Amino acid sequence: MSERLADEIVEIIRTENLEPGDQLASSRDLARRFEVTTPTIREALRRLEATGAVEFRHGSGTYVGAGIDRRLLANPHRPSTSPAAVLELVEARLVLEPSIAAAAARTRDADGLRQLEDSVTNALHPPRGDQRPAVHFHAALAATTGNTLLRETVEALLHVRVREQIEIRHRYDDRERDHAEHVRILDAVRAGDAALAQRLTEEHLVSIREAVRA
Repeated sequence: MSERLADEIVEIIRTENLEPGDQLASSRDLARRFEVTTPTIREALRRLEATGAVEFRHGSGTYVGAGIDRRLLANPHRPSTSPAAVLELVEARLVLEPSIAAAAARTRDADGLRQLEDSVTNALHPPRGDQRPAVHFHAALAATTGNTLLRETVEALLHVRVREQIEIRHRYDDRERDHAEHVRILDAVRAGDAALAQRLTEEHLVSIREAVRA
């Protein structure tokens, strides 16, 4: 029952063109709509929360999550992270993301470029009162290629290996440097300089790898 309801809630999100950060109807309203009990709806919503399709905000309600279109889901029972797993994530990103940066510079998809600019602008000073989830810089970079599959791949990679990504942030804990490197990559993409965007992204990830190895 809860699995079927979860699918129907996702269908509501899509037919009503709701986006990440948009609020859903209350559990009571959804229960009335589907003619089920409120606890049954909450169970379905918890299923969706586990995939990132929705998120709960205490005292506020349920909102569409950043993972609503994600094809690859994290395993909540995966073992704890390890130094080797963290390094593995960085190595995987080194294979993928420099080429993605080059493609972004060649394509410069308008919507993706706006996301990329916003992610850089908000990195050090997030806008107050903004309830929409922050877009990860490297996910926005992939979106700027205009290739949906590349965007989904990067988003899924960061989601599936979220523990390792958190550990990377702890080890590469220089927000000013991280921001400056992102700004240079953004400038190269804006300028349509694919070779420079690729080189800067590779250098950025190599720096992260060195911090992880230290």
